[in-house]
Amino acid sequence: MFDPGLMDMIMRLRGRGVSENSILRAFETTPRKAFVPNAFYNAAYDEKLLPIDCCQILPEPLTIARMTQALATEADHKILEIGTGSGYHAAILSKICKRVYSVERYKTLVENSEALFRKLELPNIVVRHGDGRTGWKGQSPFERIIVTAGLKKVPDALFTQLTPGGRLVAVVGDELTVFSKARTRVTSQILMPMTLPMIEAGKSKAL
Repeated sequence: MFDPGLMDMIMRLRGRGVSENSILRAFETTPRKAFVPNAFYNAAYDEKLLPIDCCQILPEPLTIARMTQALATEADHKILEIGTGSGYHAAILSKICKRVYSVERYKTLVENSEALFRKLELPNIVVRHGDGRTGWKGQSPFERIIVTAGLKKVPDALFTQLTPGGRLVAVVGDELTVFSKARTRVTSQILMPMTLPMIEAGKSKAL
């Protein structure tokens, strides 16, 4: 079914420098409307932050697209996502890689996203309730790691779970930054200014 809002979003992403066809196709085939509260259904494809459960947010499409493009993901990669949120970003990633492992501190969001992944038939996403700052050691190493929250500093645990030659993308100090891991050292490159809500410690017991 033709959705003019979705097509407008895809054209907007193209116009703002998102050029990878695999990423644009992932956005085109992932219904963003399924990941937003009913009250914001008509704004699903707008370039704005949208509130979700547990007082969290769904970032703008362009933010998600730019972070995804910065990952430089290949089809056989295994990705670790820190911060499942609504599940939308994990769903996008699942279309361009082999498997996505996602860690979320709010159990409500874990349950909501798992239900959506089943509904949308996305079997290559696994979600765990936990503290994302410690990563997912039992499933490491990962070719790619993405942190969908703001950081002051990347936790060392995440670098140890990255393969040699791997890449980590995060917003550090309000700057979208790519970290590349060689065998003996990690280098970084700042891509552009970007702001995300700061990462929260621990895993929530109440929500």
